[in-house]
Amino acid sequence: MKLFIAALGEIMTRESRGIYEKYIKRIFDFTLSLCAIVILSPLLIFLIIVGCIKMKGNPFFTQERPGRYENVFKLIKFRTMSNEKDKNGRLLPDEERLNSYGKFLRLTSLDELPELFNICKGDMSIVGPRPLLVEYLPWYTNTERKRHAIRPGLTGWAQVNGRNSLDWDNRLKADVYYVENLSFGLDVRIFFLTIKKVLMHENVAVNTRDIEPNFAEQRRSKSNIGESEKI
Repeated sequence: MKLFIAALGEIMTRESRGIYEKYIKRIFDFTLSLCAIVILSPLLIFLIIVGCIKMKGNPFFTQERPGRYENVFKLIKFRTMSNEKDKNGRLLPDEERLNSYGKFLRLTSLDELPELFNICKGDMSIVGPRPLLVEYLPWYTNTERKRHAIRPGLTGWAQVNGRNSLDWDNRLKADVYYVENLSFGLDVRIFFLTIKKVLMHENVAVNTRDIEPNFAEQRRSKSNIGESEKI
């Protein structure tokens, strides 16, 4: 009898998760992102104007990122680095293009606000694995590819458990954990933990290159080491 009840509970949990994942989660994403865009519109307009001045042009940064089922979409953020170039027309190093305004946006996570439009459109979700670079796609293991079974998020399980301070293996494990345990309760928990961490400025890296190696280069290096050891 106990086994039957346990099995029934597992089936009900799986079914309720399926309903939430397929239908309810998207409704929440659309409704909340649209409300946030309306409520935060004065702030968004202000940041657009200031961004135009500080960045001397386009205040937005767009980049192709893989989304659900590895379909590529254009991620939009507020630009945090200028397009300043040297006398030869080449972009200056990142640390020189990252001005005080850009550092402020990263420290407060305000650079992520335009992603509300990605969420409203359906490219992203409020909670999910963060969308990484397209160039990383060939370097995931089959297990790590599970992160692309759902829409990428504005925040996620990895972000509230270390963010950029996590190494790549543990960050991707956190993404897979989220996909395998996706639920309304987990989303609510991540949502409120995110608010806490943003307000406390926890685990925020202003210059991510200082602590975050390029994933593709890291995996490529490991692959080359493995091949050399076989020889």
